[in-house]
Amino acid sequence: MVSDNEVMLSDQEIKNIILTKNIKTIFLQFIDINGKIKTLNMPAKQIDDILQNKVMFDGSSISGFRVNETMDLRIYPDKSTFLIFPFDFSNLRNSARFICDIHNSDGTPFDGCPRSNLKRIIKSSADAGYKMNIGPELEFFLFRTDENNNILNIAAESTGYYDLNRSNKYDEALINILVSLQKMGFEIDALHHEGAPFQHEIDLGYDDILKTADNIITFKFITKIIADNFGFKASFMPKPVYGQNGSGLHLNISITDVEGNNLFFDDSDANKLSETAYNTIGSLLKNIKGITAVLNPAINSYKRLVKDYEAPIYIVWSIVTRSALIRIPAKRGNSTRLELRSADCATNPYLAFAVLMQACVDGIRKNVEPPVPVEKNLFLLSGNEIRQRKIKSLPRNLFTALEEFEKSMVSRVALGDYIFNEFLSSKRIEWNEYRKQVTPWELEKYLDV
Repeated sequence: MVSDNEVMLSDQEIKNIILTKNIKTIFLQFIDINGKIKTLNMPAKQIDDILQNKVMFDGSSISGFRVNETMDLRIYPDKSTFLIFPFDFSNLRNSARFICDIHNSDGTPFDGCPRSNLKRIIKSSADAGYKMNIGPELEFFLFRTDENNNILNIAAESTGYYDLNRSNKYDEALINILVSLQKMGFEIDALHHEGAPFQHEIDLGYDDILKTADNIITFKFITKIIADNFGFKASFMPKPVYGQNGSGLHLNISITDVEGNNLFFDDSDANKLSETAYNTIGSLLKNIKGITAVLNPAINSYKRLVKDYEAPIYIVWSIVTRSALIRIPAKRGNSTRLELRSADCATNPYLAFAVLMQACVDGIRKNVEPPVPVEKNLFLLSGNEIRQRKIKSLPRNLFTALEEFEKSMVSRVALGDYIFNEFLSSKRIEWNEYRKQVTPWELEKYLDV
């Protein structure tokens, strides 16, 4: 089994593995603009066509790719992402996968492919002398389901941080997720129960932003399948349960030079942070409103970003305060990093990392200085204190986030005109659909008025 994404196998090596492991099906996976995993399943006997980039599909059928016209697109598998699904997945036995880039029929990269776009930003940043590494912390819910896959009793537990689960089957599912990921070559730092009932967090290891984005979509795909096999539903919805904490995607970010040397550390500074680190913090705070629609792209995202549920809402940074949008974890030296705490798992990681990389490089280039850090628990500050300190807040809903996004030059440069416009159009349609809905809460509140 190939599990190390750093190893680029030859075509013959891949074909030998397929033959030796008796692989029957190849999953060709890619991501649409809205972050959904798309899969084309092909018989393994067509591996030559797959490896020679001969597989094509109609792009007009994919949301955000091309809405009103037929467009033949070509699938380019990234051979470094080839892996075999663990054999204890009953419905994925004898299957392997590639994560793919989408190209035009003439072989040029398709402007609407989020993964190809991230590669573009990675290259332009490397040309400027910078690389970004990210270690993601993903929060998710694992709900019980009935025989029809309907969720049961979503708020009927009292478990919290680091608690043991009350069901052996629950633990068995989580252990199966952990072991399966390790078999596929994942570096797992931790897996533990989070603050809300049925909520968990997994901390994936650090890597460059392309591999980290690949790991996030693979983790979500695998977790959903294993959960289903055990009679659970894995949900990455930002706020699935009223009155409980939502699920975030905390991003531990560092900038290195092209040789991998951490550019955030400076032993002579009082905080042990370099000018590059300060410029990065300053630029992220300056541009956060304009990139929030990418980091938090769902209507539901903004029901997590509210006071009293541990999610950040104020645009400040801190050395120690976990309620800040950006905090600086204690480790220094080559482990110096910042933690951005606002994103959630509804985001498309390829788009998210593109806008973050662009914002960071823009801040370094323009020498953007951050404001003074706030070292108080922001959740305890009154409204008057917030106003006196002139502390600004994140957008309160998707509509205002899209207004900021439309004005953001960082977002437009990071995504390119095609993705920028398609994303904006798609999300405006989503907002307009939402605002026409009549919810159960409204019926209960107003029907008898």
